[in-house]
Amino acid sequence: MTKTHKAKREVPTRPRGTRDLLGNVFYNFQGFFEKAADIAHYYGFSPIETPILEKEEVFTSGVGTHTDIVQKKMYTLRVRGGEKLALRPEGTASIMRAYLEGGMHTMPQPVLLYYYGPFFRHDKPQRGRFREFFQFGLEALGSSKSIVDAMIIQVTTTILKEAGLKNVCVLINTIGDRDCRPEYIRELALYYRKHLSSICPHCRQRIKVNPLRLLDCKDERCLPFKEEAPQMLGFVCTACKEHFKEVLEYLEAMRVHYEIDHSLVRGIDYYARTVFEIIDDEERCQTKEKEKGEKKKETGEDKAETQEEKKEEKALPSLVVASGGRYDGLGKQLGGKKDVPAIGVAIGVDRVLEIGETHLLSPRILKKPKIYFIQIGFEAKLKSLQVIEILRKARIPIMHTLNKDKLSVQLALAEKSKVPLTLIIGQKEALENTVIVRDMTTRSQETVKIEKLADYVKKKI
Repeated sequence: MTKTHKAKREVPTRPRGTRDLLGNVFYNFQGFFEKAADIAHYYGFSPIETPILEKEEVFTSGVGTHTDIVQKKMYTLRVRGGEKLALRPEGTASIMRAYLEGGMHTMPQPVLLYYYGPFFRHDKPQRGRFREFFQFGLEALGSSKSIVDAMIIQVTTTILKEAGLKNVCVLINTIGDRDCRPEYIRELALYYRKHLSSICPHCRQRIKVNPLRLLDCKDERCLPFKEEAPQMLGFVCTACKEHFKEVLEYLEAMRVHYEIDHSLVRGIDYYARTVFEIIDDEERCQTKEKEKGEKKKETGEDKAETQEEKKEEKALPSLVVASGGRYDGLGKQLGGKKDVPAIGVAIGVDRVLEIGETHLLSPRILKKPKIYFIQIGFEAKLKSLQVIEILRKARIPIMHTLNKDKLSVQLALAEKSKVPLTLIIGQKEALENTVIVRDMTTRSQETVKIEKLADYVKKKI
């Protein structure tokens, strides 16, 4: 009789491109969210949380069927009844859906919202990029004013700087609107068709379905042609040009360091007018104080020329930590009765926390323990949770090892933790409703009634 061997069951592993956020890593994410939300709150933004699962058409209609996000990177599933859902690959389309569905147009405009959470794209996992990634986003819906564009950029740069980024720079461009952009797109496509045999296969397809995204290509074969391509600023209408000029003037007034990047278009269909990316790059982004009155007022074209003269000829840095733009046509794309002027931004939290100089922001939930709690014997264990609850209500954080029994082991852990006070409760103390409070610096100790413990500890720490 032969023995049959059961196949050894392997421990399941997490999906590629995802992580388990534990301990300090979790607290770093939570700390960033709290800092960002705090800044956003002071600028008048309110929180919103949309479902992780949305109907697929929210993204196919809003983001665009010919974008890489929808064609290659979106996770979709068909549920019972045939409905097709998608894990959200970005936040803006969901926010606009919520704005339309919730009747937010009846509220005072603009509606200022912030959000935070996980998003999903089938990207190639690499440093700072995951298939499940976290974003903090800001959206301003219901205003076409240039000052709203500048405010979104200002709040974002403030968040990044207070998170510890030292070399923040805004790359900005205008891509016009639905009236003036078609002429530019025709000129751009005509230019690239002259180089059809030299550009990458993806760009040959983009010429047919989405020519503007030719400028978004990172393929080495296409970079020389991108540098010589026609510039949108020469084709935009007077209204778009004036809007862009005002945005730049607001940024200068707020001393936000920016560079005009003519090849910046962003990769999503709903963008119009202002588009921007925020990078962290020491060489490119060091700001310099300027003498009052040194910089003369310029038109949008003049600003572009001045920036180009100063800018070195080099490829864009890869570390984009935030990106966004205006999406005035998205509301109609999602079925709204009229256009909703809006602008938004998303911060890549994973990338921000990857940067070495980023401060580790402690969340409010994380408080440094001041006390190590030691218990000895079963009677003491019965009292332990009561003592911990008393300290919790008094908002006094502690460390403990309720699973340990030996005094020597617990004292060694208390020494290692470097807390100022140690509480010790044994059988005698449990019966008398008392606790021994030991000062770990002077080694002096005192017996305190449990009901007076919170007040006593507050005075000591």
